[in-house]
Amino acid sequence: MIDAKYLDVKNLSVHFKGRFRIFRGHGEGVWALKSVSFSVGRGETLSVVGESGSGKTTLLRSLLGLVTSTDGNVELWGRAIGTMSADELLAARRRCGYIIQDPYSSLPPTLTVLGAVLEPWNVVHGRGGHGVAKAKALLSELKLPEELWGARVRYSLSGGQRQRVAVARALILAPELLLCDEPTAMQDVSTRGEVLDVLNRRVRSGMSMVLVTHDLLLARHAASRAIVLYKGEIVESGDTSELLERPTHSYTRALLAALPKL
Repeated sequence: MIDAKYLDVKNLSVHFKGRFRIFRGHGEGVWALKSVSFSVGRGETLSVVGESGSGKTTLLRSLLGLVTSTDGNVELWGRAIGTMSADELLAARRRCGYIIQDPYSSLPPTLTVLGAVLEPWNVVHGRGGHGVAKAKALLSELKLPEELWGARVRYSLSGGQRQRVAVARALILAPELLLCDEPTAMQDVSTRGEVLDVLNRRVRSGMSMVLVTHDLLLARHAASRAIVLYKGEIVESGDTSELLERPTHSYTRALLAALPKL
């Protein structure tokens, strides 16, 4: 049974004002999300699947109150984020981790690898304690070579390595809810599985996860349940294996048809 105290989204809609001539018509503004509803309980992973522009990143940002919703409600651990004070919202956010899609813009470029992972710990707990040991353990678990730990993020890392640093940075505070925006997009085939294994171990220990991806096969490996977003609306949801084997919506079938085949 889903524990609604973790994450409960009800009829969430987001409208951006302005004129978008090359995106979804010529009218004023655009609906990035339309009446999206789902719940995620303790120790559960939900995959959110859709192409670029379907509203996946806007959805993740809305869950933390980083994007203001036009309608609907988001509850974290039984509390609507719209009713929280600034301090309460900050406390709720500290129980969450967020892996941003682009590791080039999400990591502080002047810090070392170890410093970038440690930064959230230092902000919340202050310097010292078990932070350094936790950061080193995470970097080892994610198989980032030790000789890179003292290197500057700006000059020394590939995209895939930066992405693993971003994963470690999101996990160091042991989040109860992790929001992942394409966390393996820059990984090759071998390291993609390693990153997913690290995340799935946390889920088995009780962490909840919302994972955004455009790849239905990745969604199946990461989660037993998925929703498919198209132009900001959920067009299909349910068991991930069921969606792969018997998709009912034409958009889901198109996503499957776009997957590369041997």
